[in-house]
Amino acid sequence: MFPILETDRLILREITRDDAEGIFSCFSDENVTRYYGQETLKNIEQAEAFVDFFANSYKEKKGIRWGIERKGTSGIIGTIGFNAWSPKHKRAEIGYEIHPKQWRKGYTTEALSKVIQYGFDELALTRLGAVVFIENEASNQLLSKIGFQKEGILRNYMYQNGEVYDTYVYSILKNR
Repeated sequence: MFPILETDRLILREITRDDAEGIFSCFSDENVTRYYGQETLKNIEQAEAFVDFFANSYKEKKGIRWGIERKGTSGIIGTIGFNAWSPKHKRAEIGYEIHPKQWRKGYTTEALSKVIQYGFDELALTRLGAVVFIENEASNQLLSKIGFQKEGILRNYMYQNGEVYDTYVYSILKNR
């Protein structure tokens, strides 16, 4: 049973094929993908492949990705979740994106807080990591604000549009 999480303003829920349009809306926007390590989507079939990837990742216990939906509306405004999930080592990496029309409204902070709590309390994780392009000021500020600590730089770690980038690596520990 896929876990549904709730915050004051948001429902974090399973991503379905019906969400392909919302996924496409996010990932076809270069403002979203430029710091994502993901090429900008060109068609809805690519978004449907994302939906399948998220479902398989959960089924195989490699990750879990929620659709972010505002209460009282239908359709997702972004996604958030864990990848590189290792139950054995009690760790995962967190990732998220939100549609630019919803930036600077506190939705990502709200979703992130809930997902971190779920990871520590329900999945028994002791470490959450995050890898962020150095140039992604908004995400770097958000992670620091919420309690993540910068651990260092991963040199030549991510490719975007054929160009290699350094990234920061962050972590937050359960006993923070």
